[in-house]
Amino acid sequence: MEEKRFETNFGGQSLVIETGLAPQANAAIKLTYGETVVLVTAVLSGNAREGVNYLPLMVEYEEKMYAAGRIKGSRFMKREGRPTEEAVLTGRVIDRILRPRFDKRIRNSIQVVVTVLSFDGINDPDILGVIGASLALSISDIPWDGPLAAVRVAKVDDKFIINPSYEEREKCLLDLMVASDGEVVNMIELGSGGTDNKDIMGAIKEGVKSIKENINFQNEVIKEFSVNKKTLDLVELNKETEEKANDYLTKTLALLFDDKDKIEFKEILTKTKKGFDELFAKEIKASEAPGKLTDGLMMYFEKEIDALVHKNILEHDQRPDGRKLDEVRALNGEVGLLPRVHGSGLFKRGLTHVLSSVTLGSPREEQLLDGMEMVGTKGFMHHYNFPPYSVGETGFFRGPGRREIGHGALAEKALLPIIPEKEDFPYTIRLVSEVLSSNGSSSMASACASTLALMDAGVPIKAPVAGIAMGLMLDEKDHSKYKIITDIQGPEDHYGDMDLKIAGTMNKVTAMQMDVKIGGISEKILTEALEQAHKARIEILDVIQKTIKEPNKELSQYAPKIVTIKIDKSKIGEVIGSGGKTINAIIEKTGAGIEIKDDGQVFVSGQELKGVNEAVEIIKNMTREYEPGEVFEGKVTRILDFGAFVAISPVQEGLVHISKMALYHVASVRDIVLEGDKVKVEVIKTDEMGRIDLKLIKNFDREPKKNDPAQPRDPFSGPRERNNRGGNGSGNRNFNRR
Repeated sequence: MEEKRFETNFGGQSLVIETGLAPQANAAIKLTYGETVVLVTAVLSGNAREGVNYLPLMVEYEEKMYAAGRIKGSRFMKREGRPTEEAVLTGRVIDRILRPRFDKRIRNSIQVVVTVLSFDGINDPDILGVIGASLALSISDIPWDGPLAAVRVAKVDDKFIINPSYEEREKCLLDLMVASDGEVVNMIELGSGGTDNKDIMGAIKEGVKSIKENINFQNEVIKEFSVNKKTLDLVELNKETEEKANDYLTKTLALLFDDKDKIEFKEILTKTKKGFDELFAKEIKASEAPGKLTDGLMMYFEKEIDALVHKNILEHDQRPDGRKLDEVRALNGEVGLLPRVHGSGLFKRGLTHVLSSVTLGSPREEQLLDGMEMVGTKGFMHHYNFPPYSVGETGFFRGPGRREIGHGALAEKALLPIIPEKEDFPYTIRLVSEVLSSNGSSSMASACASTLALMDAGVPIKAPVAGIAMGLMLDEKDHSKYKIITDIQGPEDHYGDMDLKIAGTMNKVTAMQMDVKIGGISEKILTEALEQAHKARIEILDVIQKTIKEPNKELSQYAPKIVTIKIDKSKIGEVIGSGGKTINAIIEKTGAGIEIKDDGQVFVSGQELKGVNEAVEIIKNMTREYEPGEVFEGKVTRILDFGAFVAISPVQEGLVHISKMALYHVASVRDIVLEGDKVKVEVIKTDEMGRIDLKLIKNFDREPKKNDPAQPRDPFSGPRERNNRGGNGSGNRNFNRR
């Protein structure tokens, strides 16, 4: 492809588009925005894949550490390996935007690769990935219904900002990514500290306005290239086979929709499909391309069910399970199911059941982040597991896939705004949601189950969160005819036109995600769906609060105990000691874990409160400021010619100078005190090096007894005779001197 360069204003700064790199790809686009540079390539395989009953689109998002001028942190692995969760989520977002605009009958593999070549830490590469993918597909010979664009919108100080910097996103309460063709919306991703429907729609409108301008620019770029799209061998049935299939399905599919639950629906569907396969078994066996015919029949079968689901809902308001369009399935919640975990919650919505558990850990158990964009620590995590038994199937356990990572991240995004600040609750929090049974929107059920588990664990959350999935049935020919569906289940999710997940508190939305299977939806439909979702969310929150009204007052007996204290930053070195000697000695003595932050915050944790409190006292005594006039009882630890050192805490000594031991002249320190004596002292001053000057005061732990060499002298009653503890052993040597 020839080298060309284009430039436009996008979100207030220059966006540069260049072609000519990666010439063997079907198309390649290099995008520069600030100092963030992204390369996007699109490649179409030469042959259709047989035996595949889906569009084989792959979107890969490649983070490169060199792009941020960094080398991977691991000492043993410096090469980029498995993608970070952030990279997986970005790849999923771009896939969700592109996929609806391809012909579903395509069976040639299509791969879009987004590679970040330079990252300035200000401009997020994901938006460039979407625009680059749109342009690469549009100027290539790959059949695609574009262009599309995406923008990020943030609300800061009552103003909407297009493509905000990372710093601006940290300050905002609304961070929304929207994709559109300039007319209809086809993807939304929202995270917020809590926002209302009005602001969400305002952000979407601002985003679409900016997208419109970018679409006009993309169209100008596309005109500069001679684009001839390939004619692909699409999956289709001949007229005779289609009529035979239609005749069979017309008679059998009506049985599917008669107030069925998922299990009944699945059983009838399996039986219907089996009869359908048997009807065409001979044709498949005799066909020159059996895989292609099988795929075509399967596609036709799915298309007819899809049409029937649409018809029943659009014309008769008839859902597969007989519910009203805005009706939520039966709800139920439980807490405290698991005795040894720190908190647990089970949430049921119809046949979707999710069990969530909470584990509380010390601050040192935070997750370390070492990605191109994300560096630092993470103290709140939500992980989502979707085992095959949850849908009555068998399968391999190979760790979380893209779907599991995506669903877990969505629920985490929904819950994050209600998690208490670290200053108020210094625990690392890990939530795990196990999907026990799934029939639609297990990610939103995970948010509900996790809310129950957090309250059961005694985490002082700011407010309960609930989530709901909304669906849409749109008339294919007349888009003014549509029905919005509350709480979609399996068939409505699979055959519907929209999957809109919304989570939030009673009045605020904390997270939102929308995907479509059509070109896009209007702002009018979105507005209605948000209002309908709010009604359902309140209903679910009512069930959650009936299950557990507020967070438990006490943590589990099995949770670690954590105490937070603040010390002067200048004292951090004293607590750590040379080579960590001091802090390790405290840990060994008390059994507590200690973490010290750069700002002087100290987190002391352990399973036993006794050890935690002991470590806290040691650190407090090491770092406290001693004020003149404070009185302590201490033990004499060392005696020198000029005074005695007295331990006023386990880690702090002060000096009582010989001149501060009595109201009269003291000739020898040992005339007044000996090692091991318990005395009361008063602080005179602390010098700039932290050394403490003390004076002896009259109050002893015991009264001195005459002729008792084990007792300390009373320095305020004049000199007394005292036996020698050393010398020649005669015991007669007199140490009393004026």
